[in-house]
This record gives sequence, structure tokens and C-alpha cells, in this order.
Amino acid sequence: MSKKPDFDVLIMGAGLSGIDAACHLKMNCPNKTYQVLERRADLGGTWDLFKYPGIRSDSDMSTFGFSFRPWNGDSVLADGVEIKSYLKETADEYGVTENIRFRSKVTKANWSSSDALWTITFVDETDNSEHTKTAQFVVVASGYYDHDEGYQPDFPGMKSFKGDWVHPQFWPEDLKLEGKNVVVIGSGATAVTLIPSLVGEGAHATMLQRSPSYVASVPSKDPISEKLRGKVPDKLIYKMSRVRNIALQRSIYELSKRAPKTMKKFFLGMVDKQLNDKIDIKHFTPSYNPWDQRLCAVPGGDLFKVLRQGKAEVVTDEIEKVTAKGITLKSGRNLEADVIVSATGLKLLLGGGVHITLDGEPISLTDRLTYKGVMLSGVPNTAVIFGYTNSSWTLKADIACSYFTRVINHMDKTGKRIAVPNSAGVSVGEGNIFGALDSGYIRRGKDMLPQQGESGVWRVTHNFFTDYKMLEKQPIKDEFLEFSA
Repeated sequence: MSKKPDFDVLIMGAGLSGIDAACHLKMNCPNKTYQVLERRADLGGTWDLFKYPGIRSDSDMSTFGFSFRPWNGDSVLADGVEIKSYLKETADEYGVTENIRFRSKVTKANWSSSDALWTITFVDETDNSEHTKTAQFVVVASGYYDHDEGYQPDFPGMKSFKGDWVHPQFWPEDLKLEGKNVVVIGSGATAVTLIPSLVGEGAHATMLQRSPSYVASVPSKDPISEKLRGKVPDKLIYKMSRVRNIALQRSIYELSKRAPKTMKKFFLGMVDKQLNDKIDIKHFTPSYNPWDQRLCAVPGGDLFKVLRQGKAEVVTDEIEKVTAKGITLKSGRNLEADVIVSATGLKLLLGGGVHITLDGEPISLTDRLTYKGVMLSGVPNTAVIFGYTNSSWTLKADIACSYFTRVINHMDKTGKRIAVPNSAGVSVGEGNIFGALDSGYIRRGKDMLPQQGESGVWRVTHNFFTDYKMLEKQPIKDEFLEFSA
């Protein structure tokens, strides 16, 4: 007879995905016990870690919010403080907070076939003591990047710089910016967010990019939701804006893939209007097609506004070397800097770097195929929560968490204890769980990501409509997901 576990479910991570998973357990599996293991001293994940000026969502809040708890603010892109408050309120409302064990770094996870249980080893970082807990199911909700280390290229002469060198992942709380020249290296979502925020703190900001990204201006407030507020129930407003934006996001993505030249002209036309002949559009003309990398959104055109006003500038060039007083570019130009912000991206790390074994034998996640974008081939009773790259992360996290609770309930009804996807005979396809996205951090970390099959349940579609049908409506039992007692 199998041992009784400490918990029915152990969740790794108390960020957006972990809270999502815990709430779905509470709603759909109310009799199941669970605990959330979180390394940080507070919940929120990304929204607790990142503290740089202006940090905000890069997806609209009607889709970034949970399906089961409406976001009732009018901001299209909310700031980090608002998002963390929303997550804390959600966790409190659903009784999740009391089930989180903070300062708990998960180091090992071993599946025992004889016991049909996972044993999770973690370190309590308050006193460095080691502990273990057992569970029938595990949910990996710790994201996809290294919280201890961001990606930092080794620029020549970095150590000679006499000012402040900052990575956005570890922003100093006491950093004074007023009256200083700040150079931000990068052209992604972090860089375009930082520039207007740095100007707002009294700095002169320069965005130094090796190559441009697509940047689209979106409204600061949702005009339709604002007009309906007070006349229509908030839940209905949220549902309407959510459905509308899911469809809009998908349409833009599909058009970008089907007619890239047309969409490139469309995006650049929008940028040209914002620049108003004051900045050369070459700085916003990428060499790649729309949605080969993630689109950067700026609310109310705030980035373009500070550029037009001359309070910031964008420079497209490559770094020759870093000097004591700034950066020398390959063009020969010198950028003076009191502060250099290296917004150069993330370092990929799946599952927080946990050492996973099956009956004591180590496994590599890169050898596994993803099943329905939620489970992994040959790995029992486990969900790995991954969001979308071409839309809001939460859209996929929501239906992935819902699906896994359906699997758990199906097992209870049929008297099974083990569920494991079997990929025998399935051909490995191109790409990985990030789909067609070609961002730098994905290229750098592709060798540590699970793979995809060629079609069907083994393919990651990054399409909410097909995923919703597959995860929420189709039967749990199929030819690939094997159950045993």
C-alpha cells in the first residue's frame, strides 16, 4: 500500500503561475491539500523581484489578469506595484497565502515508482536547514529564468567604468538619478519602459541598441471600459474586454505571420506618426519580421514623447569599449554616462534549476517532449506551467492549471494514482516550448528547454482558441496519457 503523502500537491513558486495553480486547486479540487514552496520572502515572483523604475506589464491587463478574478483597473498596462497588489489580494481571497512556505528553495525532486510519490527537498534559507516533503502531484510554477543572475555580456573595459553599473533585475533602491546621464543598453521591453521613467526622475536617458525592436503605442486607459464603468457590472466589462483583446492579439499575430511585409508597413506607419519627423525612423526599423520577437508596447506613446521633447535619445550602434566615463561606440562616438543600465535580458533557467530524478536516476528536461503544453513525456504526475510568448502569459497559465485539476479529478473518479504522458513512437519536431519566438534569451538557453513533437498534443500552438478547446473541453483520456493504480 502506498504511503500517505504530506500533501496531495506541492507547488513550486508563488508568482503568478503558482498562485493561479493554487486558486484552481481551491476551486476545482477543494478536498486536496497543498503547499506552495517559495524561495523569496514574499509572493509575486517577477513582480516582487524586479524594482526598476516604471516596471509594468507588457500585456493588457484584461488578459494578464486571472480569468476567475477580474482586474477592475482602467490601466491597459499596469505597473508592478499594482500587479503585485492584485496577486496578493487574489492569494488572500482564495486562502492561498496561508499555504505558502516562504524562504524555501527547492533543490531536488525525486519520483518513487514504488510509493507513487514525489519527494521534494528544499532548504529553509532562514537557517539553511534542509527539509523534505512528499506529494502525489507536483506543479512547477517557478518560471523560466534565473532569479539569481541576469544575462550580462562581457563588454570590453567594463571594469574601468567609474559610475554605477546596474542590471534591471537588481535595481539599487538608493540609486539617485536626478541630473545624471544614464545610458540604457538594450531595445526590449525593459529598455523602452525604463527610458521615460528615468526622464521622469530627472535624468537624461539614452537608449543604446545594437538593433531596433518593434515598438507599438497603446492607449494608457481602455476607452471602452472607461465609458462602461458604472453602467455595466465590472465582471461583464472585464469579460468583454478580455474576449475582445484575446481576439485582437491573435489576429495581429496571425496577420504578422501571413503577411509580414504588410504588417511591418503598418507598425512602422504607427511609429512614424509618433516620431513626427523629429527622430530618424531607422532607430525603430527592425531587420526581422513582426512577431519573430516579442512586440514592445508603450502606453500613451510615453517613449516617443520624451524622445520628441529631446529629454532622451536613441542611438543605434555597437559598443567598441566601456571607458571610465562612459561608452565608446564603433562609429567613434563617445556616450558620457554617470549610470549604465545593462538591460540585456534574462538568463534562462527552467524550474529554478531543481535536480530531478526518477527512482534516483537523473533526467534532463531537454530530452522530454511537452504534452498539451502542460505535462512532460515520461514524467509522472507533474505539470509545468508555461504561458504564451505571443500573448498574455496568464491566458495559458489559467487553462493549464485548470486542465491539471481536471486530470487530478479524473484520477480520483477512476481510482488511479499515476498519470504519465507516453511519447513512444512520436517524432520530435522543430523548436521548443517557446514556439517560433527568436528572442536572444531563448537562443541562448534553447539547449535546456523541453522539445516539441511534430503535431497534435505534442505541439505547442501558442494559440488560446485551440488550447482552450484541447485543455478545457476535450476528454482527459487519450492514447498518450497513461493512467495506472
